[in-house]
Amino acid sequence: MKTEREKMEAGEWYTCIDDELEAMRQAAYRAVHEHRTLHPSERGLISPALRALLGSATDSTIIETPFHCSYGVNIHLEERVFLNAGCTILDSATVRIGAQTMLGPNVQIYCAQHHKDAEKRCAGLEVAKPVTIGKRVWIGGAAIIMPGVTIGDEAIVGAGSVVTKDVPAGATVVGNPARIRR
Repeated sequence: MKTEREKMEAGEWYTCIDDELEAMRQAAYRAVHEHRTLHPSERGLISPALRALLGSATDSTIIETPFHCSYGVNIHLEERVFLNAGCTILDSATVRIGAQTMLGPNVQIYCAQHHKDAEKRCAGLEVAKPVTIGKRVWIGGAAIIMPGVTIGDEAIVGAGSVVTKDVPAGATVVGNPARIRR
């Protein structure tokens, strides 16, 4: 029988109300707290605890504070990725962000999709879907990236947009739901 974590990692329905997953969330909370309390002279660096938690990040990655993530272990950041203040990544599935991509302030990336049946939702049932963001992408402030979305290289997501579907490489999307701007 699979654990809830194994189900989550396999992209199957799992319950997020689970001791192992809660321990992972607490570890992420502690690492994010350390990052948030870096001395001002260390601005732009990633704290040792957050660096150890993340799936991968380079020395050129910048994560401004405040920052929040669910687990951290599923986040993979390539060279010169910039996350502005207030970014939230709920990484119950893999989140990959390509080189030279910039996220504006308060961008939110969600991987969990909760069950539509109210009883199952209240029991914590959800499914995790990965998010992939290509290279040299610009995501404007307060944009929301929904579960399972892929954003192609060099795309632009307008500030405040809610991205519910894949975005082709080089496209500009705006609005709620985000649509390609011609």
